[in-house]
Amino acid sequence: MKNFRPETICVQGGYTPGNGEPRQIPIVQSTTFKYATSEDMGKLFDLEANGYFYSRLQNPTCDYVAAKITALEGGTAGMLTSSGQAANFFALFNLASCGDHIVSSSSIYGGTFNLLDVTMRKMGIEVTFVSPDCTEEDLNAAFRPNTKAVFGETIANPALTVLDIEMFARAAHAHGVPLVVDNTFATPVGCRPMEWGADIVTHSTTKYMDGHGVAVGGAIVDSGNFDWMAHAEKFPGLCTPDESYHGITYAEKFGREGAFITKATAQLMRDFGCTPSPQSAFYLNLGLESLHVRMERHCENGQAVAEFLANHPKVECVHYCGLSGDPYHERAKKYLPKGSCGVVSFELKGGRSAAERFMKALKLAAIETHVADARTCCLNPATSTHRQMNDEQLKAAGVPAGLVRMSCGLESKYDLIDDIAQALEAVE
Repeated sequence: MKNFRPETICVQGGYTPGNGEPRQIPIVQSTTFKYATSEDMGKLFDLEANGYFYSRLQNPTCDYVAAKITALEGGTAGMLTSSGQAANFFALFNLASCGDHIVSSSSIYGGTFNLLDVTMRKMGIEVTFVSPDCTEEDLNAAFRPNTKAVFGETIANPALTVLDIEMFARAAHAHGVPLVVDNTFATPVGCRPMEWGADIVTHSTTKYMDGHGVAVGGAIVDSGNFDWMAHAEKFPGLCTPDESYHGITYAEKFGREGAFITKATAQLMRDFGCTPSPQSAFYLNLGLESLHVRMERHCENGQAVAEFLANHPKVECVHYCGLSGDPYHERAKKYLPKGSCGVVSFELKGGRSAAERFMKALKLAAIETHVADARTCCLNPATSTHRQMNDEQLKAAGVPAGLVRMSCGLESKYDLIDDIAQALEAVE
């Protein structure tokens, strides 16, 4: 499926039924799997054979969908998790442990910022945040001898900054570490970060991939390009025997293509249990089948709404890389030639109070702590998704207190603009 175009992979990737088998992926709603002998099961526990023994680690339904997402991103191995937050945690904790260091773009989702800046610091992992607009010299200066990974978002949520993936990848590789990119907003239909040097890609599948707001989930995909053994001293978890799993050295046994995901499954999923349900994976696959069609409409609606807002006298500024005046427009033309996404961020003249009046007046768009599905919704991040950040952190993340994030759904763009226009009349 890697040789097919994304549109075809969306529809048919990950699962090919045999003669007389179900056309749609089967929901294997079982916690356990039966084997004829202890020897057969032992081979699974020793990672000597492929198969399933307990759905906390792996499940056929989840693996079919993970295979589709892996093919969409152009990777070699992938896994589903119970949420996008779990995907980012697993991707980074699979590389860094107590005493290690991570470099991250400061312009990332508030929940992920909190994961890095608070929770992972409590685990002994230090983080240095850099501006997505930093120079390559400044980026390189953020590295330490104990740096184990670099992290960023293709399109940041909700600041909508666009990551210079090539520059961040170049810096990461110069220091012998992988680049991890959260590709949630762009989706592989809009951007494939691995083609620009990213090593690991994560997703909150809850968003555009699901597309209908029915199932929380996440995904991790490995490019298979990073040479772990060439940097063995940095990654002992991958390059030395894992005594908690029969002394396996993942990088030796599974190579570049499979070491990262195998370790994340056998070790982290085993211990943390951030398990996706087969039913949720089934729903996710239904969303993936139309992802390429929906993203085109989301981008069309986002562009139309952004252009309307940019010309409205009550709007202070609009953040949307599809606008010619946006600071990320040129970068977006490089990384996002098909359009960015349906999310538009904007500031109203009058700040937080104006944003509150605007949202109360909306009739079609709903106030929700969600984004990137079929229905248009909006929120004020400073009082919801980013409320754990102070004003200084909000500013550094590109999320001022009066910012409104609007996720344009699949409705008529004309109806969306009419709803926005009448809501703006309520703003003094």
